[in-house]
Amino acid sequence: MISTLEEMPGIERAGFGTVVASLEGVSKNYGEVRALRSVNFTVGAGQVVALLGPNGAGKTTAVKLLLGLIQSDSGHARVFGGDPTNLQNRMRAGAMLQVGRVPETLRVREHIDLFSSYYPKPLPLEEVLAAAGLEKLRDRKFGDLSGGQRQRTLFALAICGDPDLLFLDEPTVGLDVEARRMLWEEIRRMVDRGKTVLLTTHYLEEADALADRIAVINQGAITAEGTPAEIKAQTSGKRIRCITALGVADLLQIPGVNDARQDREGVEIHAREAEPVARALLARDPTLSGLEITSAGLEEAFLALTQDSGASTDRRN
Repeated sequence: MISTLEEMPGIERAGFGTVVASLEGVSKNYGEVRALRSVNFTVGAGQVVALLGPNGAGKTTAVKLLLGLIQSDSGHARVFGGDPTNLQNRMRAGAMLQVGRVPETLRVREHIDLFSSYYPKPLPLEEVLAAAGLEKLRDRKFGDLSGGQRQRTLFALAICGDPDLLFLDEPTVGLDVEARRMLWEEIRRMVDRGKTVLLTTHYLEEADALADRIAVINQGAITAEGTPAEIKAQTSGKRIRCITALGVADLLQIPGVNDARQDREGVEIHAREAEPVARALLARDPTLSGLEITSAGLEEAFLALTQDSGASTDRRN
C-alpha cells in the first residue's frame, strides 16, 4: 500500500502540490454539440477536488476522459503523468459512475470479490463492507437492494481495489442523511491515507463540507476555481433579509445590490458589501424592520457563476 505522496510514481509538481490527474487544453464534441472547450483542469494529490456545474455542463464528460472511457478531440487527458488507458494507471484508479449496470443476481459480497480480483492489492472484504455500511447486506442480491443500498454497493466496488485516485460521480444520490454522512467520513479517511478524490455532485453542501478545491464548469468551460471559501468570496458577498416598503425594482437601483427577490413577507437581497446597502435601505425606508445580515453560501456563488449561461450545450453531461 502506498503510504505517502512522495512514494507515488508518475505525478507532476504544481504550485499547490502534486498533480495526479489533468486535462490540458481538452476539447470534446458530440457531433455539433460542444461538450468541453479547451479545458485546463488539475487534480492535486491528497485532495478532494469537487467539479460542480449544472446539468449538461460537461462534468461527466471530463470524468470519462480522465478514466480513458472516451477520447478527446484535442488536448490531452493525463493520470499519474500518463495515458488514462494505460493498464497500470487504470489499476490505480477506482470509479463510481452514474452510468453502467452490474448483474442483479450476484450477491453484494460476490460483486466485491469479483471487482477485487481485478486489482493487485485489494482491500480485505470485511474492510470494504464496513466502509460502505454493507455488513448486514453482504448476502443480499444486488437486484433486491433499495436505491440507496445500490449506491453504497457501487461505492464499495469503487474503493475495493484500494485506489490512489478515486472518481465519484454523484455518489450520494438516493442516500438518506445518515448514509450520506457515513460516506463523507469514509472519503475523509481515504484522503487522510494519502488518497485523491475527484467528486462531482449536485449537493453543494457536500462540496462545501468535503472539497479542498472546487472547480465550477459551465457550458463546457471552467468558470471559477479555488477553495470553497475563495469561490464563495468571488461572488456571494452578503445576504440581507428585511421587511421593507420598497419594491424589488427599487432595491435593484441601490448601488451594490447584486440581486433582490421577494421572500414571503420580506425581501432577500444579495450584495458584495452589506454595510452601505443597509445604510441606503434605512435612509430610503424609515419603516424598515427585521434586518438580518449573513454571509451568503456556496449555493449563491454557484448560481451567480452559472445563471447567466443560457441554454446548456452538453446534453450528455
